[in-house]
Amino acid sequence: MAWFQSSNRKVQLPAQAQTPPVLDKDERIAKDDADAESLKRAPTDSNVTEDQNRDPFMGVKVRRKASFHRNYIGDYLDVPSRPYLMKILEKQGDKKVLFADKVLKFTSTGKMKRRILLVTDFAVYIVDPDIDALKRRISLAAVEKLCLSELSDNFLAIIIPTEYDLLIASTRKTEIVSVLVDATRSQSDYELEVLLSNRFEYNATSELVKEIDFEETEEGARTRIMRK
Repeated sequence: MAWFQSSNRKVQLPAQAQTPPVLDKDERIAKDDADAESLKRAPTDSNVTEDQNRDPFMGVKVRRKASFHRNYIGDYLDVPSRPYLMKILEKQGDKKVLFADKVLKFTSTGKMKRRILLVTDFAVYIVDPDIDALKRRISLAAVEKLCLSELSDNFLAIIIPTEYDLLIASTRKTEIVSVLVDATRSQSDYELEVLLSNRFEYNATSELVKEIDFEETEEGARTRIMRK
């Protein structure tokens, strides 16, 4: 079992988890792509849902009813059908894809870039779909912790002390967290820390620290990213 830590308490993380993301205004450009992939690959049995008792965010994160009716698929892009993705993985010696989907990646200047996120049993990959190029590979062993808010938003920070951190937005944030925690545990028996806080810092570059602040609103969550 891994631990989710908030400012006042910790909760245990089961093997699988789920949460419903709420898109901020600036993130809506990614929603159509994500929804389209989800619709195309949704299981035919609509009665199959995650067990609410296995939800690691129960009583901690702000939830909506839709969150209790999501199914985990893992590979939302059908990676074997995309030769350029297979070539990238084969070159690195990775074969087992645990998660694949389109995400928004935040640059050091705060701009959002469309990227493909791949998670294997050894690493995290960031791929530029416009030029079919690998932009970054992060070994799971280099990941120190994951940071996310206690609200229903799409932001996830992957903290890598030896490099610089990765901030992304995804409608499948909780599935990504669960996959990373399980993969890390399987490879090293290390329990990856998952920090729940409505304010945390991350390194946008090796020398640039930013703070991300989350505020609950009637529409969901308001997010601000500021230089420290």
